[in-house]
Amino acid sequence: MTILTFLFFTALVGVLTWWLTRKDDDASSTGYFLAGRTLTGGYIAGSLLLTNLSTEQLVGLNGAAYQDGILVMAWEVLAAASLVVMAVFFLPKYLRSGIATIPEFLEERFNGTTRSLTSLIFIAAYAVILLPMILYTGATGMRDILDLEAMTGIRNDTALLWASVWFIGIVGSIYAIFGGLRAVAVSDTLNGFGLLTGGILITVLALGKAGDGNMLAGLAEVKAAHPEKFVSLGGDRSSVPWHTLFSGVMLLNLFYWTTNQQIIQRTFAARNLAEGQRGVLLAALFKVLTPLILILPGIVALHLYADEVTQPDRAYGILVGHVLPDWLTGFFAAVVAGAILSSFNSVLNSTATLFSLGVYKHWMKHDQADDRRVIENGKLVGTVIAIFSMCAAPFLAGQASIFGYLQKMNGLYFIPIFSVVLAGLLFKRATAAAANHALVGGCAILLIGYFVPPFSSWTASAAANFHFLGGVFLLLMLYQYLRSRGGNGMEGWVQRDSHEVDLTPWRWTRPVAIGLLVFVAFLYLVFAGPPR
Repeated sequence: MTILTFLFFTALVGVLTWWLTRKDDDASSTGYFLAGRTLTGGYIAGSLLLTNLSTEQLVGLNGAAYQDGILVMAWEVLAAASLVVMAVFFLPKYLRSGIATIPEFLEERFNGTTRSLTSLIFIAAYAVILLPMILYTGATGMRDILDLEAMTGIRNDTALLWASVWFIGIVGSIYAIFGGLRAVAVSDTLNGFGLLTGGILITVLALGKAGDGNMLAGLAEVKAAHPEKFVSLGGDRSSVPWHTLFSGVMLLNLFYWTTNQQIIQRTFAARNLAEGQRGVLLAALFKVLTPLILILPGIVALHLYADEVTQPDRAYGILVGHVLPDWLTGFFAAVVAGAILSSFNSVLNSTATLFSLGVYKHWMKHDQADDRRVIENGKLVGTVIAIFSMCAAPFLAGQASIFGYLQKMNGLYFIPIFSVVLAGLLFKRATAAAANHALVGGCAILLIGYFVPPFSSWTASAAANFHFLGGVFLLLMLYQYLRSRGGNGMEGWVQRDSHEVDLTPWRWTRPVAIGLLVFVAFLYLVFAGPPR
């Protein structure tokens, strides 16, 4: 029954996505990579959330909460503040240029070398870090939720892991490679409703189990039994020390929600600025509520099933397996699979976009290539990277904290790219040479700091790592600022208006943005206490 329900809901999303996108224009670059610039606020919000809310969050963040408690809400709550910055500051500038990728914007601001360097950094990071991570955490989550060992009779964890990874990878590739961005956005939105509904249901059922049928009593019992897990500020030994909120943690959040191609590509496809801002701020509203499904269940799992959880990243799957009725397990597994697929196919679509528009047409000197050839090459590269990711994912097994590992590795490319984008917007005379030096030098410094002794031992702790990221960011910004003051930069760069997008802002942008920032501060104050 469970497997039939799972297959039914997975197929249903696929059929609905095909039906809703069957008349879309996937033969042109704008249609394939930017959904024809037709996305409205609801699709943008749903796609933003589902691209982010995958098993690296469901599995990884609940696992982090199992260890550290609600202080890991920084990754979700501060995301709302970052989305406000995106809606108010970054998005109007991106849409003014009519771009499809961040590297395209950097070419407009600096030069073609900057675009090619950024495209290659993104592609390498997605292929080596992000895509294998999504597949690995997805396979791990599905194993526990569906209890694949019992269902299949396969007792070999390695065999199950490989089979799950390839199933997810193949289905996700079909969406991304053959459907284009609109198919990704539509499937994201459909799965989004299921994930939010199912995630909230898991929390309600888990708290009810802790409170003998009374959800509020369950919350009170869990809080009374583990008061140390309900403090928003972390100590130096936690995964998110409180003082890092103002350095590496905030920077990683800002890059992720304002500059990360695989996330913000759907905002470039907005019908107009008003729809884009509405979608981004709607996503921000949901982000401040997601701790209910991404953090609280991990703490409840500690309270109820600590004796069964052999490693933190298995806490969520074990909790779901215990509290969810059998007849709903297949549905929720399908929703989780949808979340996994949405993240995988979004990253893969962005990778194909980056290669086709940033490398194939420019770096490989195919500027005159027609849309058909550009799209075909994008699909080919997407296929190759998908296969590579499916082969690499199982080798991630054995990490102590998969979410912590992801955040650390993300810093390798987040910081250099974010510094160059921000410097380009803030420093009107910033030079292309300084931007290119920052990209290459920043990645090199971070690689040395992470992997070359004795520096790697100095950045081993979470606090040292986040402050290291903050220090490198300040160094790169200072370098670019000083070069912009040297007299060799552009004379007052002025951004062009492509006139491809209506730039009339949403009238409620300012009050909604202020309200969200106030709510973020309120959440931290409510749970404030001595750092633990």
